Amino acid sequence: MARSLLPCLLLFVSAQTIFSSAVFELKINSFTSARSVCQFQTQDCQIFFRVCLKHSQDSQDDTKPEPPCTYGIAFTEIFGADPKSISASAPVKVDISFKWPETFALIIEAWNAESSGLDSTENQNNLISRLATRHRLRVGEDWSQGVQFGNQSELNYSYHLVCNEYYHGNACSSYCRPRNDTFGHYTCDDNGGRRCLGGWTGVYCSHPICAAGCSKDHGLCESPGECVCRQGWQGERCDECARHPGCIHGTCLQPWQCNCREGWGGLYCDQDLNYCTNHKPCKNDASCTNTGQGSYTCTCRPGFTSKNCEIETNECDSNPCKNGGSCKDLENDYSCECPQGFYGKNCEISAMTCADGPCFNGGTCTESVVGGYSCRCPSGYTGSNCEKRIDKCSSNPCANGAQCLDLGKRIMCRCRAGFTGSRCETNIDDCASNPCFNAGTCVDGINDFTCTCTLGFTSKDCAMRISSCDHPCHNGGACYTHFTGPVCKCPLGFMGARCEYPVPMATTKPSGNPDGPSALIAAVALGLVTLTLLVFAAIHILRQLRRGRKLTGMTTSVKNNLETANNRNTLVSGGGSYNGSLPGAPLCSLREKEAFLIPGGQLKVSNKDAALVENGGDNNAIFKNQMADCNLARDEQRMARNKFDPKKCDSSVIVPPLSFSKDGLYHPVFIIPEEMEHCVFATEV
Repeated sequence: MARSLLPCLLLFVSAQTIFSSAVFELKINSFTSARSVCQFQTQDCQIFFRVCLKHSQDSQDDTKPEPPCTYGIAFTEIFGADPKSISASAPVKVDISFKWPETFALIIEAWNAESSGLDSTENQNNLISRLATRHRLRVGEDWSQGVQFGNQSELNYSYHLVCNEYYHGNACSSYCRPRNDTFGHYTCDDNGGRRCLGGWTGVYCSHPICAAGCSKDHGLCESPGECVCRQGWQGERCDECARHPGCIHGTCLQPWQCNCREGWGGLYCDQDLNYCTNHKPCKNDASCTNTGQGSYTCTCRPGFTSKNCEIETNECDSNPCKNGGSCKDLENDYSCECPQGFYGKNCEISAMTCADGPCFNGGTCTESVVGGYSCRCPSGYTGSNCEKRIDKCSSNPCANGAQCLDLGKRIMCRCRAGFTGSRCETNIDDCASNPCFNAGTCVDGINDFTCTCTLGFTSKDCAMRISSCDHPCHNGGACYTHFTGPVCKCPLGFMGARCEYPVPMATTKPSGNPDGPSALIAAVALGLVTLTLLVFAAIHILRQLRRGRKLTGMTTSVKNNLETANNRNTLVSGGGSYNGSLPGAPLCSLREKEAFLIPGGQLKVSNKDAALVENGGDNNAIFKNQMADCNLARDEQRMARNKFDPKKCDSSVIVPPLSFSKDGLYHPVFIIPEEMEHCVFATEV
């Protein structure tokens, strides 16, 4: 049963090791026993120790091996029983996974190791000695020394209890892991308390300490020493409210306010309600009056003028002093310093008389009744004493910058180049001589002209021929002269007025020419139309040829039939059984045949009905033609006038049958003209 409980005990020890907060370490320094350590082994005697930690009780039960070791159990390694091997053995460790109580019971057993190793504890005969004691131990790195005396044995050992990493305190029960990340910024003290790094605060040291003076209500920070203002607040310490956007002369107590300062109004405090106070626009002690909406009015003191009263009025500008007196401007006044012989506010009163000869340049002196005198000046002079000569050029009589010469009784204008006239008022027409050649347009200037040349000419007078095609076309374009200027014919792949731009290529381009399908369709359609026209022309030509052949055949047939009808075939050929005539038929001349055959002859064809009587045999087919209506009424009258004697010709004319179809619609009747022998041949077709 002990064997089956050992794996469970080892699993429990492993679990305690994983979650342990402290480690109890014990080292065997020496072990001696009066009993023989190896009773059954003479060579290679080996031993090991088992350490048992239990909770401490007042009774003696805690020194017994039962119940099991509640705090933990550990085994040393197996080593030799000699003192050197015992003192050199490694410390044994017991993991503590609970709050260390400081008091405990310690049981140390010495076992003789058999070949089965640690399983030797199942055989109680292998037990060498068992030593039990109670101890009080605090957490620390220092080793405590212990000596146990048992039944004829002595054991020297050292022991201590140290906390595992991240565990702190007297009982190793405080867990604290230093960190510097999003979840905290701190280290740990000896008692397991968190000690925040510089600039951080809070339970887990996760809150940064903002800059000194940063408003707690209106500022925040994400890193130590920062001061980030919340919306609506500003300033280095986030203690200033943000005014409404666009607020100019206003303040705020809360964000987005715009409280206007004194003298300002409007939604954005941009309307100056006290312009006089804020700007003081009036100068020279003038009084200012606000008129609202940023406007004002200045009331100037005497002697000043303009909108802001900044211009001082000069009373001397009106030349108030007479008779050569000098004027001195005063504030809103003036004074005249009169020459000798004159006095008064404006030096208008003279103390001289005509006897003193005050008039110059031949002026006539007249004494006044109230005192003083006056001078009547001759032409060309002025002034109170006729002392000033009138300058006739002072009125600028000469135009266009001409120089004026005062010659006394008249003036003379010396004109600038390009002008003429008594006052130089006329611009000389420089285009009168037609200075522009080759149909150039002349524009008159001042002592100059400008020619607007036609295409292909240049220079001052358009006398020089130029070519408008002096390298105006780029990328190998061909230049042509046009009345509007040069015209460029661009090569393939370029465009623009000067062939300066490349033709943009299509993003998706099929193989070959992109216009190939449309051009091919157009070519096929044109070919089909041409072929159709040729076919129709050929058909028309064949029909014309066939019609010509048919007409030729009909002409030949009619010709042969006429010969047969007039019985002239034998006459011409001179052969036949009838020698060219039929019995009872009169001999006709060759002229009759020719009359039938000559186109446009005097032979007439009539479609009048004829009564044909067939008489004859096989060899001699004799047709007796009885005339129902031999000819037209006109022909009958002509025959009567000519005393046509039917006896001259047999009433029955024997005519061989013609080749015309009897089923035809018309039955031609051939009539011999008057100058021939009057014989009527009627044939049935």
